[in-house]
Amino acid sequence: MAQDTVMLAYSGGLDTSCILKWLKLKGHRVIAYVADLGQGEDLAQIRRNAEVTGADGVVIDDLRRELVTDYIFPALRGRALYENRYLLGTSLARPVIASHQVAAARAHGATAVAHGATGKGNDQVRFELTYKALAPELRVIAPWKDPEFLARFQGRSDLIRYAREQGIDIPVTLEKPYSTDANLLHKSYESGVLEDPDHRPAAEIFTVCVDPRRAPDEETLVELELVDGTPVRAADLTLGRSETDPLALFELLNAAGARNGIGRVDMVENRFVGIKSRGCYETPGGTLLHEALRDLEGLCMDREVLRLRDLLAQRFADAIYNGFWFSPEMAVLRVALDKCAEGVTGTVRLALYKGNVMPAGRSSPVALYDQRLSSMDVEGGFSQTDSQGFIRIHAIRLMAHARVARLRGK
Repeated sequence: MAQDTVMLAYSGGLDTSCILKWLKLKGHRVIAYVADLGQGEDLAQIRRNAEVTGADGVVIDDLRRELVTDYIFPALRGRALYENRYLLGTSLARPVIASHQVAAARAHGATAVAHGATGKGNDQVRFELTYKALAPELRVIAPWKDPEFLARFQGRSDLIRYAREQGIDIPVTLEKPYSTDANLLHKSYESGVLEDPDHRPAAEIFTVCVDPRRAPDEETLVELELVDGTPVRAADLTLGRSETDPLALFELLNAAGARNGIGRVDMVENRFVGIKSRGCYETPGGTLLHEALRDLEGLCMDREVLRLRDLLAQRFADAIYNGFWFSPEMAVLRVALDKCAEGVTGTVRLALYKGNVMPAGRSSPVALYDQRLSSMDVEGGFSQTDSQGFIRIHAIRLMAHARVARLRGK
């Protein structure tokens, strides 16, 4: 009987390295699928590690531009902010990886796809819902839910010992057992010493953003130009650098934000599976774009549209976090949120200083803001006497409640 082929989502980290070896020893033919999402790792070394560990093939896809244009920009345009704090860096990366992993599986005749996500976390859901939405015919291998695998590995310490026994090169030790995940949007830190929510992360844990206390003593000015909520130009006015290519402009924002200690978050969040978890994140460029968009919306977005968008944004963020990128409700949400962003067009300047982002000016050729209308110095077409009737009408129900309160002696 011919060996079945498994397309494994492979990062070169502890879990997927051990899983690759485990699958090989169980008799599978394994192809390692590697996504370049701007994580800043040596992909050639990851390829070599996969081959040394026993991979029958390695597929590496450059998905950086797609991550920016098809996932990061739509998410930030729609104000996807999970539990009002998390900009969904890991959540957005998973459907990109899983969708291309499925395509690679089909191209190489694989009968199964596999991932290294734990059975306690969110990533298992994100990977597997994408598999089921795009390729329900493929078998899913999830070792962290396999009784045989769980009997052999209780946690990260067992994996580290197994890796040493099998001669697998891994970037983690028993002395430094926290986990990281990185892409263009963010870098996350969790597990190990970080599982204690009262434990303050050591400064050396963070590798993306400068410690705000050590950031430059002068502010950096960044300018963003947006059309219908999508950035089309970014400029670091302090360095005199400007970019219009989507990938390049997002990298510019990342560099400016990181240099000024922008975008660190330390939070306890609610996983989809019902467990609370502690995560630390660094999201420099995403934080700048998020702040610029929200500022420009004040100038350009209708009040009632803004309120409706904020209601939808919560569902949007939840759907992304929970792994439903490829779902009918997501299709509806994206159309509605893109409609809300129409007219959010203009230029925003941001001042960055020691971890803070402050608006430094905004303008728009299609602003709903009318300076003459809002001015305290000129009438500007607004008759102030009309406000008497406006207040009188809105006071009717308040006066009725006051009358009833008097009758009840309150």
